[in-house]
Amino acid sequence: MTDSQTNSEAGPPSEPGTDLHLELRGPGLRAGLTNALRDAVRTGRLAPGTRLPPSRSLAADLGVSRNTVTDSYAELVAEGWLTAQQGSGTRVATRAEPRRVTPAPSRAQATRKRPMYGLQPGSPDLANFPRTQWLTAARRALTSAPHDAFGYGDARGQVRLRTALADYLARARGVYAEPERIVICSGFHHGLALMAQALEARQVRAVAVESYGLDLYRDLLTGAGLRTPPVYVDEHGARTEDLARLDGIGAVLMTPAHQYPTGVALRPDRRTAAVEWARRTGGLILEDDYDGEFRYDRQPVGALQGLDPDRVVYFGSASKSLAPGVRLGWMVLPEELVPEIVAAKGYGDYMSSALEQLTLAEFLTSGAYDRHVRSMRLHYRRRRDQLVTALAQRAPHVRVTGMAAGLQAVLELPHGTEHSVTEAAARQGLAVSGLAEFRYEVPEAGWRLPEQDALVVNYAAPSDSAWTGALDTLCRVMPRTRG
Repeated sequence: MTDSQTNSEAGPPSEPGTDLHLELRGPGLRAGLTNALRDAVRTGRLAPGTRLPPSRSLAADLGVSRNTVTDSYAELVAEGWLTAQQGSGTRVATRAEPRRVTPAPSRAQATRKRPMYGLQPGSPDLANFPRTQWLTAARRALTSAPHDAFGYGDARGQVRLRTALADYLARARGVYAEPERIVICSGFHHGLALMAQALEARQVRAVAVESYGLDLYRDLLTGAGLRTPPVYVDEHGARTEDLARLDGIGAVLMTPAHQYPTGVALRPDRRTAAVEWARRTGGLILEDDYDGEFRYDRQPVGALQGLDPDRVVYFGSASKSLAPGVRLGWMVLPEELVPEIVAAKGYGDYMSSALEQLTLAEFLTSGAYDRHVRSMRLHYRRRRDQLVTALAQRAPHVRVTGMAAGLQAVLELPHGTEHSVTEAAARQGLAVSGLAEFRYEVPEAGWRLPEQDALVVNYAAPSDSAWTGALDTLCRVMPRTRG
């Protein structure tokens, strides 16, 4: 290595060096440093193109002479592990990677195309996330935040967000929500996990769940040691009058405003029956209001929590109204449950990002959240109408249900065709979900769900550029007759 190269990499005395973790191994300092650098490059810990620290900085960090570092660099340059150029310092050399043999795909993999489109439920239209408005809210929140907002703070969450949510939920969802009874979490999954811990501490042994729903949440509950007997769901929602016959349950998990995934709203008399069961037994209703803001052809169905705030735990999140990646949810709790949930948070995810909470608070109080929800409501309604129109023209025998609210619809299929339709869609590059994926039966319960073939189609998720192709492919794989 020339003097000019050494000087160029050293930089001015005030230039900070790049941190580099090395364990020197060998009979001497130079050999130990050379071996450590060589191993770091060979194993990929130092990627090609990585600029190494100036020799003066590395010598100071390691407590060795600068000559030791320059000699090691020079040796590795000679071996081809490093490169040194005037003005750009010493860097890890680009080396040819060994050719990796990719195993041939199986016959099943070869015949199945990678999905070009996805209509599986669970996600909003991520392409329409309000980036500009969110950035504006983040800047305002960061500018106005007090210093103590960035400390550990209250396990319930930022008081500014809890106050904003209390106002929004009261006017938009009919929820009785004092800021002191709201706990911020990282989405519904996190909130349900906290609730499972609290129920276990209360020695609850079983939580009833709807006979159609996500196995992810049933698995969470069973993983916490809770039994999950099913409550039958029909065209009027969960049959809450059956709760009385289920032995030993201390809570029931429900989606009353818009049952997931069938899309039906819980009938008023069944809402009343659920609350009466909770009052009579001391049980809890766990209300998942996952997409309550999106309603189209009916008056809004208020949250069940408004009927009895002391017996209903209300769960909401930004996952459908904004995006799952925001990772913010909230629980509105009966007053007696707040200390138990706060204690459960202390064992795991104690707090969500303060900046994200403050940003959402600003988004709510500025009116940007309401404007975004109204805009997306119109957007999703247009999508839903396009779906209904296309099916009426190209597959008129397919009945569409569950579309008065939410982000998905149920397409009823001829008996015995659900599997063949999902397979045909996959061959056409379209990922769809059959209703069977959401069925939950326990044979010993003594009853079975009626056989029903259907698709659960998420018309919200595709971007505008993908929607036309996804809809065309869906119509193309629909059965041509009633069967």
